[in-house]
Amino acid sequence: MLNTFMVYVENKPGVLTRVASLFRRRAFNIDSLTVGRTEKPEVSRMTITVDADRDQARRIEANLYKLVNVLLVENITNQPAIVRDLALIRVAATHDARSHVLELASVFRGRVVDVSPESLTIEITGAEDKIDGLIEVLRPYGVLEMVRTGIVAMRRGSKTNGAVSAAESTAPGAASDDVSYSV
Repeated sequence: MLNTFMVYVENKPGVLTRVASLFRRRAFNIDSLTVGRTEKPEVSRMTITVDADRDQARRIEANLYKLVNVLLVENITNQPAIVRDLALIRVAATHDARSHVLELASVFRGRVVDVSPESLTIEITGAEDKIDGLIEVLRPYGVLEMVRTGIVAMRRGSKTNGAVSAAESTAPGAASDDVSYSV
């Protein structure tokens, strides 16, 4: 089962390498990894998706807390969340097929961001299933190139998780009460 982790880390050089190395050492394949700044410039947030069962996910969380620059880890797999992915897709679109490709992009709420005589580049944001669906219907026209950003996620609702403020008040390396320490 795919697990989605939100990992708040200090915004310092080398942190991404340490986190990725942890997954490599433990033989877990990262399905998606995105990193970006938060509302606090000294804190970055990683959204990591990995295929793991419940026990493996708990071990991953415990091991992430052992890293020096990790401030807070949340597994939001079973929580209501907004999950988005962004893709840029270059499709072969000759004069004859162009209107069909434009119509398909419109149906999936994608938008054309570049036009050339032989191709169109479509930008689409949404759930992975939506993006996968658009890619499948565009394949017959010829997908020339594609790039995806990876998943970003945020819990639903108006209540903030307080992760950044909690991270500041928690000593680095401290773990939450519900984490198993048997690794």
